Amino acid sequence: MVRQAFLSTRVVLPEGIGPATVLIADGRIESVTHGHLVPEGWAVRDFGADCILPGLVDTHVHINQPGRTEWEGFFTATRAAAAGGYTTVVDMPLNCLPETTTVVALEQKRTAAQGQCWVDWAAWGGVVSDNQEHIAPLSAAGVRGYKCFLAHPGIEGFTMVDEGQLRKALPAVAASGRPLLVHAELPEVLAGETLAGADWTKYSNYLASRPDEAEIAAIRLMIGLCREFKCPVHIVHLSSARALAMLGNARSEGLPISVETCPHYLHFSADEIPDGATLFKCAPPIRDKINQHCLWEGLLTGVIDQIASDHSPCPPAMRRLDTGNFQQAWGGIAGLSVSLPVIWTGLRQRELALTYVARWMAEAPARLAGLAGRKGSISQGQDADLVIFDPDRSFTITPDKLHFRHPVSPYLGEQLWGQVKHTFVRGNEVFSEGAFVGGPAGMELTP
Repeated sequence: MVRQAFLSTRVVLPEGIGPATVLIADGRIESVTHGHLVPEGWAVRDFGADCILPGLVDTHVHINQPGRTEWEGFFTATRAAAAGGYTTVVDMPLNCLPETTTVVALEQKRTAAQGQCWVDWAAWGGVVSDNQEHIAPLSAAGVRGYKCFLAHPGIEGFTMVDEGQLRKALPAVAASGRPLLVHAELPEVLAGETLAGADWTKYSNYLASRPDEAEIAAIRLMIGLCREFKCPVHIVHLSSARALAMLGNARSEGLPISVETCPHYLHFSADEIPDGATLFKCAPPIRDKINQHCLWEGLLTGVIDQIASDHSPCPPAMRRLDTGNFQQAWGGIAGLSVSLPVIWTGLRQRELALTYVARWMAEAPARLAGLAGRKGSISQGQDADLVIFDPDRSFTITPDKLHFRHPVSPYLGEQLWGQVKHTFVRGNEVFSEGAFVGGPAGMELTP
């Protein structure tokens, strides 16, 4: 039996931050004790004043393999995750080929992942216009929940769903007991066609094409369906803070609805995005500074449960960097490896503690994916997924720090706080001081 004792003066536990000893045996946390008392015979790693965080869980990652590995793949995505302090990722069912809307497609994804993963992973299934009969089999085969789009996702093979199609799918989703993750924008409220002839190098025009009202109308629809079908609903990548009051009321009503936002909405603002800077394109869009402030308030008040990266990379040519055309550029922010320092920088500016990182980026996403019994906190019986983090070191984002397939990101050049020094997955060190250790030994997490 491999027995290790991790010590630090700053261990981020569910009850707070302080000196503690984490005892690890055979990949699990055997016990956590306050102070530094190590039983005889345990191998000690004393990390001093560096913080020990629970391994982060990212429930919104587009890995794109099989089929579009040239965009991103299991090897590069999970390598970036390890460098960023993530020990578990949950893969989205689109941008890969075939899309994960059937059990056959899920098995192809599993085959592609074998021997490629630096961290543990799980899969979401898809709900599309015509796969209602596949929902229950996907649940039985091990998906953690389902993703759907109320607006066109930009991928022809993953069709959007309307209200009628949702009504056909929701009984099976509700019966599974697993959440439906919703890209919440209604196409009839999107304004792209009304801006015909606009200058699409201007970010202001792209922002106007996806107004707050598209999110608000979609979320209103989903609240009603959640109430009617008693189905867990999760709103992904909330961008518009104007939906917070409505979501707060739904939560107060006791509806099983949860919400995430993303680092790019909390770090960037529309006021600062230059025209032609298509690396900032995402849907829903990055909105203004006041909206950003309100999203932070939504997290602090608990209306927003968690933060997920929505890591959505593509080959650089698809970003139309040469023309700066927001309408033609692929939308999506690549930032999996830097999400932790992005959020810690925001917390530090607001004089808030690292406990929020553990809550929003480990505990809540683990709960969403049905992994709370194994992942998300430094607690007895949990997997020994641990991150050694120096919150007091600042650095500039350069391409060598990204680690995903294409080192292109709007975060390049940003000055951030907090450095991931070591990442452990089930007690095994996979990242250390800027280098990867051993080889890919991540596993799929099936129910």
